[in-house]
Amino acid sequence: MIYLDNSATTEPDPQVLETFVKASNRYFANPASLHRLGNEAEDLLESARSQIKGLLGYEQIVFTSGGTEANNLAIRGVAYANQEKGRHIISCKTEHPSVLEPLKQLAQEGFDITLLSVDRSGAIDLEELREALRDETILVSLMQVNNEVGTIHPLAEVRSMLKHHRALFHVDAVQGAGKLPLGKEVQPDLLTISAHKLHGLKNSGLLAINKAAIEPILFGGGQENGLRSGTVSVPNAAAMAKALRLARPIADHLEWNAELRSFFAGYQDIYIVSPDGAAPHILALAIKNVRGETLVGALGQEGVIVSTSSACSSKNKQASHVIEAIGLPREYRDGTIRISFGANTTQEDITELKKRFHKAHQLIKGVESS
Repeated sequence: MIYLDNSATTEPDPQVLETFVKASNRYFANPASLHRLGNEAEDLLESARSQIKGLLGYEQIVFTSGGTEANNLAIRGVAYANQEKGRHIISCKTEHPSVLEPLKQLAQEGFDITLLSVDRSGAIDLEELREALRDETILVSLMQVNNEVGTIHPLAEVRSMLKHHRALFHVDAVQGAGKLPLGKEVQPDLLTISAHKLHGLKNSGLLAINKAAIEPILFGGGQENGLRSGTVSVPNAAAMAKALRLARPIADHLEWNAELRSFFAGYQDIYIVSPDGAAPHILALAIKNVRGETLVGALGQEGVIVSTSSACSSKNKQASHVIEAIGLPREYRDGTIRISFGANTTQEDITELKKRFHKAHQLIKGVESS
C-alpha cells in the first residue's frame, strides 16, 4: 500500500506512541488531584506545556481535543471577549469548516463577518483585506496552508498590515505546522495546531496565545486556566510535545512535488489545481469530466491511497467550497483529488504512484492495459 493522504491524517511516529504509552501507564492520575500521583501527572503536563511554549515562542498553551476545538475557541473566544471593542471579523472563503462554521454562527448572533475572495490560485488580495479593515474589526483569521490545494497565505504581509491595528490575528497552522516555518515576523496572536497532522495522535490539539483577550466556550471545572474545562489528557499532551519536537520540513517533498507536476503535465485531461509555490507536501489535481471519487477508487484498486479533497468533506457529495471559490473550470470541478506527503513517504512511493496512476487512468478511460 502507498499512503499519500497525509493531509487527512498521518501515521503516528513510533516515538510518539512510546511516549503516550509510557505516560498512560505511569502518569494516569488526574493532574488536578492533590495527591502525589496527581502532582506527578501535573508536573509532566506542565513540562509538556513548557516545551511547546519554547518551541513555538508563546506565553500560553491551551490543550484541546484537536484543531477544530482550537479554531472554535480562538474565533468564538475572541469574539465574545472583545465584542465591546467591535463585532467585525475578517476571514477567507477557502478556510477550513472549523473556521467558517463558527463564523456563520457568530453572524447569526449579530457579528459582521467579511470573507475575502481568492483568485484561481487560492490567493487572497491584500488590498481587499486592507479595504476590509475598520475600527471595529477585532479579529483576522487566516490559515497558513490551505488543506485542499496547498495555497500559502501571505501571513507576513498580513501581520505587517495589522501592526498598528488593534485587531487580533489568528492563524490556523494545522496543515503547515512542522512542515513549513511560520517565521518570527508572523507570530500571530493565536495559533492552532493539531497533532495528528504531524505524526502525532488524534484528539490532540492546542491553541497558542500571546496577549489576547479570550473567553472560554466550554464550561465546567475551569481547567487550562479557565479556558478549556475538562480533565486534561496528560499522555496526549506529552505525546504532542514529542511530535512537535520531532517535526521538521522535508526537502524531498519539494522535489517530489516537482516530479509529479511534470508527470501529470503529460496527460491532456489532467489539470494541476495546486498553484506554483504551494506547500510542497500537497498536490491537488483534477481529471476532466470524471468524478474524483472514481479516480480515488481506481487508485485504491492499485493500492494507492489518496483523497478527493478535505477528508472532512470527501463524503459530502456537494462540490468543495474551496474548488468553488477558486473557480476551477466546470469540466474539472468534480474531478479533484489530493496527493499529500508525510515523513514516511519515500522516493519508491512516488515512482510506484506514477506507474499505478497510469494503470488507473487507463482503466477509467476504458483503454486496454498494454
